[in-house]
Amino acid sequence: MTLLLDPTSELRAAPRLRVTRPSSLQGITVALLDISKPRGNVFLDRLEERLHERGLTTKRYAKPTFTKPAPIDLRHQISLECGAVIEALAD
Repeated sequence: MTLLLDPTSELRAAPRLRVTRPSSLQGITVALLDISKPRGNVFLDRLEERLHERGLTTKRYAKPTFTKPAPIDLRHQISLECGAVIEALAD
């Protein structure tokens, strides 16, 4: 079991199980989540090109601000539409 800690103002660490990664990205849609930090979109643009070169399907999403977690409705939408998520962290 891997222990993941939530960096958003927890008073005590709550153990969370990591979701099992897919064995392959073939046949699933990959979410590309821009967390709205400068140049994150540049990274995702290039990554999206590379994924498309491999025949993979992507969908783009963006958080309204990098200072807060993604809104619950955005997380829910991604969970319904995609099988994997890549977040862009850049400055």
